[in-house]
Amino acid sequence: MALFGNIVQGALGNYSEKTSEELTNEYGSYLFENEKINLGYQLVRDALVFTNYRIIFVDKQGATGKKTAFRSIHLDTIVEVEMETAGMGIDDSEITITYLTNIYQQSNNEAHKTYKFEFPKKTDIVPLYRYLGNIAMTNRERINK
Repeated sequence: MALFGNIVQGALGNYSEKTSEELTNEYGSYLFENEKINLGYQLVRDALVFTNYRIIFVDKQGATGKKTAFRSIHLDTIVEVEMETAGMGIDDSEITITYLTNIYQQSNNEAHKTYKFEFPKKTDIVPLYRYLGNIAMTNRERINK
């Protein structure tokens, strides 16, 4: 997903989990109707936000950061989640999602892409893996009915 840039990988040393309240204060005006922030991560200027509808990539651009791009992956398109925890060395932890790119979500007609999130070793990614895994399982059940 080159469009989303290298948001997560770009600033591992300045990376911190933020509360939904902090993220709502900053990005709440950009949410859709009935959309709520569940969790997220703030980078130096950029953010990765998980709502009840989508994953939002916030990319602040330019010297001042006033120009901002918002891009999304909708949660109802996620069909697979993989996790790799950090090793002993300088490895990072990773979560890779597979999501559908076609509007007609049918098990016999899938078009999909993957996106890999890289997290610093100190980040506990298990809750995020379980959160996304439960979404993927629900989506698969719905699609395969």
